This record gives sequence, structure tokens and C-alpha cells, in this order.
Amino acid sequence: MSRNIEAIKKELLVRKSELEEKLTRMAKERVSDTEVQDPGDQALTSTMELLKTSFQDSEIGEYNRIIKALEKIENGTYGICVECGKPISEKRLKSFPNAARCLICQEEFEEKQ
Repeated sequence: MSRNIEAIKKELLVRKSELEEKLTRMAKERVSDTEVQDPGDQALTSTMELLKTSFQDSEIGEYNRIIKALEKIENGTYGICVECGKPISEKRLKSFPNAARCLICQEEFEEKQ
């Protein structure tokens, strides 16, 4: 699996870079101009800001999971479920390289949420 880990590491680094660029760009973007807005425009601006914040939170969450996955690769614990300690299937890691839990533990985790 070491060859696969190198490929996964490369994918994670590419995605990390993409997220860094996207988050930097989003932080600089403004949803509206500084002109006076009517109530409808204000409501739209407020909704757009909320969506932007929600999207940023999602992107930041993914970014943090990627950082943790890269740390695990470096310390040799990548691919080990944080809940049960068993290996995460190669198929799961291939489709979700920053997975922290095996499929069974992830399903249990989501049911508790």
C-alpha cells in the first residue's frame, strides 16, 4: 500500500493547494458593492453572505481533514480508523482520501450526529 499512499499524498497536496487558493480568493471577494441598497437587495446580500460563509466553513473543514491526513501519512498512522483502530479499506481511502474512520464507524458516527 506504500505506492498507493504516495499517490494519495500527492492528491491530498494538490487538493490542499486548490483549497488554499480558493479560500484566499473567497476571503478577498465582496458579495456586494458599497452602494445604498433597497430592502430586497439587502436581503439578497445577507443571503449571499450566509451562503459564502457556509461554503467557506465547509472548505475549511475539508482543508483541516486534509492536514490531519497528511500528518497521519508522515507519522505512519494513515489508513487506521480513529474509532476502532482497524485499517480503513483501500477502496474507501481511494474515494475519500482524508477519511478518518472505516465505513462502519463512520456510519455509526453519522447516526449519532
